[in-house]
Amino acid sequence: MALRPLTGAPRRKNRVAGGGAVTIISPVHTVSDRFVGQRDFRRIAHAIRYIAARFREQPRLAAIASAAGLSPFHFNRLFRRWAGVTPRQYLAFLTGRAAREALAGSASVLEAAYAVGLSGPGRLHDLMVTLEALTPGELKAQGAGVAIRYGFGETPFGTALLASTARGVCRLSFCEGSESPLVRQLQAHWPQARLLRDDDQAQQLARRIWPTRRGVGASGAGQAERINLLVRGTNFQLRVWRALLEVGARGPTTYSALARAAGLEGSARAVGNAVAANPLGWIIPCHNVLREDGSLGGYQWGEDRKRAMLAWGSCDIIAHPEQGAPVKGSARAISPNSLV
Repeated sequence: MALRPLTGAPRRKNRVAGGGAVTIISPVHTVSDRFVGQRDFRRIAHAIRYIAARFREQPRLAAIASAAGLSPFHFNRLFRRWAGVTPRQYLAFLTGRAAREALAGSASVLEAAYAVGLSGPGRLHDLMVTLEALTPGELKAQGAGVAIRYGFGETPFGTALLASTARGVCRLSFCEGSESPLVRQLQAHWPQARLLRDDDQAQQLARRIWPTRRGVGASGAGQAERINLLVRGTNFQLRVWRALLEVGARGPTTYSALARAAGLEGSARAVGNAVAANPLGWIIPCHNVLREDGSLGGYQWGEDRKRAMLAWGSCDIIAHPEQGAPVKGSARAISPNSLV
């Protein structure tokens, strides 16, 4: 497909990135069945929040669907397409987990997270991730001479900006509204780089990150998809992000546990700042980091999205029980209610 420079009126708005030439490629691929746009993702996220807050009341499908703003029929179909299981199956899973943990007595942070379904390694185990950092000279150049292809595509968690260089993926961020702020953030992070808009490549990249079926990526059945990352960050941030790729991929953890894994014990607050600066949502799994009391904590792309990401991993466990339970790490006690 030929590149179309941004010289005339674009087909869509919000396509301008300051500081570099911008080129547009229109998408041609249809998205995976589990990918959703912003509107449907918000409906799913509202329903998951409703279920997490009221699962002990065993709400009916009609009540959950109403929270999502849909009829029971349409909500059931949407949720099943996204999660791979029905809302009733997900509710039963949460209820069963909570009952087992209550019988067990004292619960750890991760056990409490599992009790309300916020658990699981999800699709990260389908990826083999290599993280490369810019050299000091490259950092000083601020992206000069680098061409970044970026675009917007649908994912299981709504519309996202995905950007990459010849050396690897350099940004993955999720839309909360307009596309323009995300493009400005990308340009600010790489001020001297040349930005080329390529929505088709962005959607193809999303397909690699979130394979259509578990364990089946572009590399073929049974082969993990290889993803190279190229990041700009301080030595401290890089240390945290590398540790997060290790411990975060196993399921929920805490800031203090992550600090210990990074060899930065006692620096939980600074570690939290590094987590918040993560430029690659989902791939570097900052959504798996919880507060010490087990509450979700903040998330730069919204708490509802963080909750949905955690729940999505649980739905994989329900749909694929043969894959086994997630690997548990070390953490401290919390109440399941704090995860709501």
